[in-house]
Amino acid sequence: MRSSVPPPHPTRPEPWPTLSGRALALPATFATVLIAALSVAFVVAPRMLAAASASDGAGFADRRALVGALREAFVGYWTSGARDLSPGMQDVVDYWFRYHVAKAAIAAILLIVLAVIGVALWKAFLRAGARGTAGRTAIASAGVLVTTLALFALATVMANIQGAIAPYASLLPMLNSGAPEGRPGGDASEAAAGALDQARQRLADSLSTGTRTPPALETMTSDFARYHVAMAVIAAVVAVALFALSVVLWKRRTRTEPSDRRTRRLLGSFGTASALLSLVVIVVAVANTTTAADPEPALLAFLDGGW
Repeated sequence: MRSSVPPPHPTRPEPWPTLSGRALALPATFATVLIAALSVAFVVAPRMLAAASASDGAGFADRRALVGALREAFVGYWTSGARDLSPGMQDVVDYWFRYHVAKAAIAAILLIVLAVIGVALWKAFLRAGARGTAGRTAIASAGVLVTTLALFALATVMANIQGAIAPYASLLPMLNSGAPEGRPGGDASEAAAGALDQARQRLADSLSTGTRTPPALETMTSDFARYHVAMAVIAAVVAVALFALSVVLWKRRTRTEPSDRRTRRLLGSFGTASALLSLVVIVVAVANTTTAADPEPALLAFLDGGW
């Protein structure tokens, strides 16, 4: 005997869960406050941390004080004729090392936070089918902004690791700049300019005649080369990481169903962008490797005001 009960209708799959605007407001506000706090810390905290971690707790009130101390210490170091940094110059270099370490650490934390938020936003974008065009556009715009900030944070981490590895060379642009803002040149600025001019002349003579450079100039050249070696290695590591990320994204794209066009487009876009960024970073690595292999001409260009 046949049953009179009709067969059950096939169940329709549940759509992706969606959140109301009020539910999204809390995590969005928290993320914004966290990013803003880390950004402020990146600007304010390194100077205080660098001073607090010094053996005597000494630091510099502002950039003008740092530049003034650097110029005075550099003149004393240059006139000493020694290879090793003078105590005053070593204090400035040590402070600048700690400053870059603090900046690199804060920037790395900011990079991690931005990466986590960025991944969450792009996942939300893929689940935003029921939100309409306006909702998807808002999420995509936030994702683009956070991704851009993450790239800036990555570049900042790279630059500050480089500065921490070669803090002396990282300080050189301050010697070659004008007088601190709001303050006339003064004796320290004039003496530093004179010492740099002597260094430039001795380096130019060495390149043209092969004469040996003074020990202080050899130290400057060595740290200048280390500065570019550091970026060459850092850029090479980042380039490999970006290329590996591109490979992973393209593999995930090939495993995604053809019907899921939005996911395939997003993975393809990020895979292509990662590959292109890796090429840019490779150029940076090659340029720094070339400079590190023959640092004297680049250092001379810097002393001539070309860096």
